[in-house]
Amino acid sequence: MAEAFISWFSAAIILFILFLILIPKLKLEAERKFNLPPSPPRLPLIGNLHQLGHLPHLSLRRLSHKFGPIILLRLGQIPTVVISSAKLAEAALKTHDLALCSRPFLHSAQHIFYNCTDIVFSPYGSYWRHIRKITILELLSARRVQSYASVRQQEVARLVHRVAQSPYPETLDLTKILALYANDVLCRMALGREFSGGGEYHLHGFQELLEEYQVLLGGFSVGDLFPSLAFVNTLTGMKSRLVRTFKGFDRIFDQVIEEHLSPERRSLGEAKDLVDVLLDIQKNGSDDKIPLTMDNVKAVILDMFVAGTDTTFIILDWGMTELITNPKVMERAQNEVRSIMGDRTVVLEKDVSELPYLKAVVKEIHRLHPPAPVLVPRESMEDITIEGYDIPAKTRFFVNAWAIGRDPESWKEPEKFDPERFMNSDVDFRGQNFEFIPFGAGRRICPGITMGIATIELALAQLLHSFDWELPYGIEAKDLDMSEVFGITMHRIQHLEVLAKPYFASSTSK
Repeated sequence: MAEAFISWFSAAIILFILFLILIPKLKLEAERKFNLPPSPPRLPLIGNLHQLGHLPHLSLRRLSHKFGPIILLRLGQIPTVVISSAKLAEAALKTHDLALCSRPFLHSAQHIFYNCTDIVFSPYGSYWRHIRKITILELLSARRVQSYASVRQQEVARLVHRVAQSPYPETLDLTKILALYANDVLCRMALGREFSGGGEYHLHGFQELLEEYQVLLGGFSVGDLFPSLAFVNTLTGMKSRLVRTFKGFDRIFDQVIEEHLSPERRSLGEAKDLVDVLLDIQKNGSDDKIPLTMDNVKAVILDMFVAGTDTTFIILDWGMTELITNPKVMERAQNEVRSIMGDRTVVLEKDVSELPYLKAVVKEIHRLHPPAPVLVPRESMEDITIEGYDIPAKTRFFVNAWAIGRDPESWKEPEKFDPERFMNSDVDFRGQNFEFIPFGAGRRICPGITMGIATIELALAQLLHSFDWELPYGIEAKDLDMSEVFGITMHRIQHLEVLAKPYFASSTSK
């Protein structure tokens, strides 16, 4: 009996493998009817997966150098087009924006983002249009962003205080301090509370949840690449990790929502945060007559939090790294801030508008280090043609914003950190200049640009004004490890350890 079962099971496995081999061949026959983009040679079953490596944005750029700025890959069972030039990005994200504005239903996002009912991963349709409208008009409007100016000001003051707690010439872990700043700003704006004080940050495991989120959403899940083998995620432990991370975030949001619904809090008349706004819409409805469930509310809150904290932290961390390793740029940026500030020690948001070089620095950081190097994948909803190539419906799209930002066709000395390139230039990151799309473009452009840039510029200006920055004794710029950790966003692998010498003799704030 046992031998018969083993024979049957072995035969089933063989038939299943043959099925997996046969299906791609049948699809290949169908593909020959189309004029498809050039494609690197594939292996059976896995297709081009072996060519991605540990840092896909680098591997994809190398493939684009060999096969062209538009290539077709087979990632497991998924046909995937990769765009690596400004011209083709414009064709995809502007000319064919509507056809390409949906998202693939990713296995990982489905588990963490409440069945993909957030803004980032929700497929195109009436629900996504509804929550996007809420986000743009209610959550991230210019008026709402301005209403949180005092929060940003207070958290920048706390950032400066944390840096000053490491007396010069004591080495400090600036990466850790910048992560706390980004988390606290977003927690206060989105959730109405901060988690770093009183040990709550570590009590709730925020950092651990964020780090696990990066790995789970940035990797290539078996379920996403081989939909017919999604059950393997259970065997590998991936599903349990997804569920555990989801439950961690969900537990926090349940507590936050309970606090916001408390009659005592309402009676205090506290300023509205993003959770308050969403709960009001959830309770009272909106003009679109599409009701929001409490899970929908939590999905959008999770978007606000993880997207905002991580991108802010990454840009500040890479920015301070680039400035410290490019002292002439650092000196010019500091001189600009200090000339505007005079004897005042606290930078205000209105001061930032008078700092064009600092704004150019922030753009240059985004060019070289876009937080999401290949953007969030899209999926074609219909057959389209790009550059003469036929792209069938249900094809996944990656836009390599990292490669586009370093393309010598668009940028002089593209590997050089040179903010001067943005001085007296109209090139901006709001989706109209396709050589520079760190936030994407078209309908799926990041709606939080204004909020994120305000949080970054104020912190960077204050850090440059309040301190003179040096590397620890015996460490030179060439010694820094500039390696990246690829996830859904792109961190430096090593923490930035520096010396911060107070610029003001008595105090860093007046």
